[in-house]
Amino acid sequence: MAGYVIHLSVAEEYLKKHPNANEDYNEFINGVIFPDSVKDKSETHYGMQSSKSNLNKFIKEHNLNSSFERGYFLHLLTDYLFYNKYLDCISTEIYNDYDILNDILIQKYSIILPDEVKDKVFSKNGDLKILSMELVENLIKEISEYDLDIIADEVIKEPGKWTKMKDLKRL
Repeated sequence: MAGYVIHLSVAEEYLKKHPNANEDYNEFINGVIFPDSVKDKSETHYGMQSSKSNLNKFIKEHNLNSSFERGYFLHLLTDYLFYNKYLDCISTEIYNDYDILNDILIQKYSIILPDEVKDKVFSKNGDLKILSMELVENLIKEISEYDLDIIADEVIKEPGKWTKMKDLKRL
């Protein structure tokens, strides 16, 4: 899973870029943080791993009519693309990278940590080992530009597109 602050950065940028979506800010942010706030993340990520979230199943079970559901979908989409489009390797060192990036992203994207995650977000200094600032900034920029309704339609109409990793590289 992408770290809380990465998810919140994507959400903040999404809200700035899609003002006509008329999202309820608090509901949307609660939807964004919800999937990682439970003990069994396989249930909230619609797959055994966040990298394998079944976006199609989520869309079929949720109508995306509420800001909470749209934030939740953005979270799943971010995790899915994070692992299947942006990330080249998976290592536990990524959690150290999250801690190094957190303060930078909080400042850059004006993140206000919700009370529910304040005790789960840590900061430290050091060198990034798995992620790069450029990769994370590109991820935030690109995912926040997606229109959630268009992506949801694509997921339903072309579910194979969202399971073939080579196709995601071209999004």
